[in-house]
Amino acid sequence: MTPTSTFRRAAPCLAAAAGLALFAVPAQAAQTINLTAVDGYPPKSLWVKTFIEVYIPEINKNLAKTKNFQIKWNQAWAGQITKVRFVLDGIQKGLGDIGVVTSVFHSDKVPLMGIAYATPFVTSDPALVARTFDDMAREYTVMADVWKKYNQIYLTTLTVLDSYQMFFRQKVTSIDDFNGRKVAAAGLNLRYLDKTGAVGVAGSMVNYYNDIKTGVVDGTMLWPEAIITMKINEVAPYMVKADIGTANSKAITINQDTYKKLPAEVRKAIHDASPVYRDVTAQEVLKESETAYDEYKKKGGTITQLTDAERKKWAMSMPNVSKEWVADLEKKGIPARQMLTAYMDRMRAAKQPILRHWDKE
Repeated sequence: MTPTSTFRRAAPCLAAAAGLALFAVPAQAAQTINLTAVDGYPPKSLWVKTFIEVYIPEINKNLAKTKNFQIKWNQAWAGQITKVRFVLDGIQKGLGDIGVVTSVFHSDKVPLMGIAYATPFVTSDPALVARTFDDMAREYTVMADVWKKYNQIYLTTLTVLDSYQMFFRQKVTSIDDFNGRKVAAAGLNLRYLDKTGAVGVAGSMVNYYNDIKTGVVDGTMLWPEAIITMKINEVAPYMVKADIGTANSKAITINQDTYKKLPAEVRKAIHDASPVYRDVTAQEVLKESETAYDEYKKKGGTITQLTDAERKKWAMSMPNVSKEWVADLEKKGIPARQMLTAYMDRMRAAKQPILRHWDKE
């Protein structure tokens, strides 16, 4: 399918009358480029909000320096063009030019995006994880090049949560209380529930509210900002604060056919804006997380903090999800062991509060 990008020249300015001749008229107006930005999530989602308020203006600002080009943005959020789980497919087919892919839904296609998911209880620093992944993507091209298989160019990654916590519709105060409860989650973090007695149920954040309300599941593994934003606190008023850790769950990509047609200056403007968007989003995550816990309590929620000993016990009782993750990918010829070690080395160098050194077992 042909990408949505089109290129046109804005009509040159014409002198309306001889009396206006003293005004300078540019020989050529800026070239206008149409780009469609997509995500299945709504604008109230933090990463979509910062896309709108930070990323687009930053790209526009970069282009304004020379005034050679300008972008006419078509913003298609909340499933207008692509549903939550189909953004990758939509950008691949050219239904959207640039957008936010929730990579956790595509561990089969872009498995190396899941390194942080394979290493729970390592860090709750979203800015560190996002920067680390981008650094590794530059150093190890295999991490970024896989997107080309799906007709996309990788731009950056986003970490949109401070830490996963556990939320339930009925009172839960310990890991022992997880037993027999159905917990909605996505991707590899479903494996965290092994050995707890909980039953993991694959799902999407846009469905969690109704699933919990109707009893399809008993709770979810999510982060507080999202719980408040999506009003899930109304149906899940019990939080078990386990500080499981953060992970990069979003990738910003651009359709490869679109990218090839873009002038070099426009490509550079987009690339230069990407880390700004990444870092500001991480900063907003930390700001939001500072108030989300208080907001949760103000709205009637109850928070139970797991002790360090309980957290350690949970971490050590889990199956070695990273070992399984590495073994599966290595069979496919993907250098997951090297990537895992590189990631953990960076976390150790950053002196993170690591409860389990997944690469050393």
